[in-house]
Amino acid sequence: MQEINTKLIRLDKNKIDKRYFYRFFKRLFDFLVSAIALILLSPLFLIISLLIYINDQGPIFYSQIRIGRDGKPFKMYKFRSMVTNADELLENLRSQNEVEGPMFKMREDPRITPIGKFIRKTSIDEFPQLFNVFTGQMSLVGPRPPLKNEVAAYSAYDKQRLWVIPGCTGLWQATERNNVGFHDMVELDIEYIEKSNLFFDLYLMLKTVKIIFMPNGAY
Repeated sequence: MQEINTKLIRLDKNKIDKRYFYRFFKRLFDFLVSAIALILLSPLFLIISLLIYINDQGPIFYSQIRIGRDGKPFKMYKFRSMVTNADELLENLRSQNEVEGPMFKMREDPRITPIGKFIRKTSIDEFPQLFNVFTGQMSLVGPRPPLKNEVAAYSAYDKQRLWVIPGCTGLWQATERNNVGFHDMVELDIEYIEKSNLFFDLYLMLKTVKIIFMPNGAY
């Protein structure tokens, strides 16, 4: 852990901020695709909403404050896949965390509901983030937005992943997902930022569509 935390900064923030052409067309693409997807997926949204409500009569959506580009907080939306008091139960489960670093992941998390297991495995629980993409808080492709308490534990090296708009999917999500720990995720995110262009974004989106039908390490 210490070896990675003491690495030199790998990216040039000035170059990232000055990629005006890429950022303009990426935002235009995000806006158009998210708008069309929200319309086309509305029947699926209705079906999933009914299944979640039938399961325990609780809220359909789950919102959480996440950290976006340059450390700006925003409210991210998901279909609720856990019991309604999941956040309260988390402290008792932290000792069973299965990944290194600030993230919490547990393969057999007892807080996940029956319908939650399915929508998490297929990444359908992430679909409401299309609203975040539509409003510009997120992009279709980019590093996953972390929690505030996770960022508090970041090294300067780790914070490089916050230099771009966070995404619904990315190199980590479309490849290794939960098969690797926090520091490997950071490396994949930085690799994505280095390689990012419109064609690479499209490639990762197509890989993500495949995961919906052939799930990878999601849980």
